[in-house]
Amino acid sequence: MNEADALDIVQYAIWTVLTASGPAVAAAMLVGVGIALVQALTQIQEITLTFVPKIVAIMLVVALTGPFMGAQISSFANVIFERIEHGF
Repeated sequence: MNEADALDIVQYAIWTVLTASGPAVAAAMLVGVGIALVQALTQIQEITLTFVPKIVAIMLVVALTGPFMGAQISSFANVIFERIEHGF
């Protein structure tokens, strides 16, 4: 295995992490911004108010996009196993 192979694997791993975690992170970000706007408009500065909606949103998004996330991780694992099988 040379440097180009290692960089290719690392690049693919980073891309897999970004695409698999993207929906959950986006949902948390959108809910967080929405809750922050509500807190700013109503002057309610309760710290625990943001946790429950974020957790619910993330759980829903993970439940809905779970097959997509699993497919991305499975694709990465298959590529790595094929490279191991062919000796890089």
